[in-house]
Amino acid sequence: MTTYTLRSASPAKTRADVVVVGVVSTTKGVELATGAEDVADAWGRRLRPLLSSLGVKGKTGEVLTVPTGGVLRAPLVVLAGLGAKDAVDPVAVRRAAGAAARSITNAASVAYALPADSPELVRAVAEGSRLGGYTFTPYKSSGGSEAPNDVVVLSPIARKKEAEQAFADAEAVAGAVAAARDWVNTPAADLTPEKFADSVAAQHKAAAKGRTKQLTLRVLDEQELADGGFGGILGVGRGSDAPPRLVELTWSPKDPQGHVALVGKGITFDSGGLSIKPAQGMTTMKCDMAGAAAVLQATFAVAALELPVKVSCYAPMAENMVSGNATRPGDVLTMYGGTTVEVLNTDAEGRLVLADALVRAGEDDPDVILDVATLTGAMMLALGDRVGGVLGTEEVVEEVLEAGRAAAEAQWPMPIPDEIVERTKASKIADVLQHDWNRWGGGLYAAAFLQAFTDGRPWAHLDIAGPAYNNGGAYGDVTPGGTGFAVATLVEFIRQRGADATA
Repeated sequence: MTTYTLRSASPAKTRADVVVVGVVSTTKGVELATGAEDVADAWGRRLRPLLSSLGVKGKTGEVLTVPTGGVLRAPLVVLAGLGAKDAVDPVAVRRAAGAAARSITNAASVAYALPADSPELVRAVAEGSRLGGYTFTPYKSSGGSEAPNDVVVLSPIARKKEAEQAFADAEAVAGAVAAARDWVNTPAADLTPEKFADSVAAQHKAAAKGRTKQLTLRVLDEQELADGGFGGILGVGRGSDAPPRLVELTWSPKDPQGHVALVGKGITFDSGGLSIKPAQGMTTMKCDMAGAAAVLQATFAVAALELPVKVSCYAPMAENMVSGNATRPGDVLTMYGGTTVEVLNTDAEGRLVLADALVRAGEDDPDVILDVATLTGAMMLALGDRVGGVLGTEEVVEEVLEAGRAAAEAQWPMPIPDEIVERTKASKIADVLQHDWNRWGGGLYAAAFLQAFTDGRPWAHLDIAGPAYNNGGAYGDVTPGGTGFAVATLVEFIRQRGADATA
């Protein structure tokens, strides 16, 4: 178990096994970044020739481990590139901390002396170092590499209240992101809807100690879903031997300053149903519950931070499989609330479970609804695999984008044109058409479909199909596999809602 602490100490004198410092590029060459002044002084005039001989450029993502030869108390120093000196920001620091964390092996203690002279930078170092070093090893017989026992973030403002708060926030958010990654990385056979709901219940039991009235949990099984008329969740899940669930997790602080509803897609495995995916398209479909993982872990983080905003979280969980009982293209489902939907593509199942949950969320009369889903390949075609799309009510979309910038999660606004909305009304036999096989604007169509179930409430849809799962190599603080994308954005969104209400 790694212990994280915030301290104001000299990086040149720390007794840690490894010291991490930043390197920046300037018009006159490379130099050590803010936070490493003591290290630069310890090396003196020998530093610039050393950096030059090592070929250090200070580029983002660059990491180099150098023996200190007794110049510092620590035997090793890690040089982490931050990019241009005048462009260093929390995103650059977060990425450098993450890259450095992965380069450190067999060290019992690590001290980070990256730029950390503001609360935002303290948070960036703390989150980056923890998430960049994330590993998922439950299925490794060797157990994987050992993490450091002690990680220290060095900051000149360590004793200031705002820095301590930023550090505590970072611990809560990074822990939630890591937990979301764990869920996404778990094989689908070991995280069926029932097992997923059980895992949430176990975490809730631990988190709710001493505040059972503030943090509450309700899990609806397949019979309760049938009795309640949740036709979307049941329609998607009926092809599987693993029955569906709807998890409702609620944080109710005393005198809440607003009410935010979160809805997350929880398809624990997506075969495409009868509109079956090609084999290669199924290999990462354990990640199709990343939206549910994000909203649930964000809610747990909000509770841990005791933010003064009520959060109602809804995670519809189902497994989309092929069987003689599976929903057929051409079937009509009756959603929770009574709206009928003509299904044309059983591989566009996420919007069906979200529709039920959106209507259920509206019943609790929140100020705003955010839904998060690995929803469409079309959004990946538009924005790539590192940027999420945000659609919905203009003011809410801008709030989400602002929260994303503060959380270092890249997102981009996308429209819901009137002509796309009209396409969702084209069914000749039902109220809404689930899918229309038009090649263009698939991500926009999905959002327009969801909008029909929001009852006109302030709402934003976060399509995280691209950034929720990293199928390539590590970069910055993002490791291969589940990324936990959107957790930090949601927590920041709720934090700002509470701050605005009390301003």
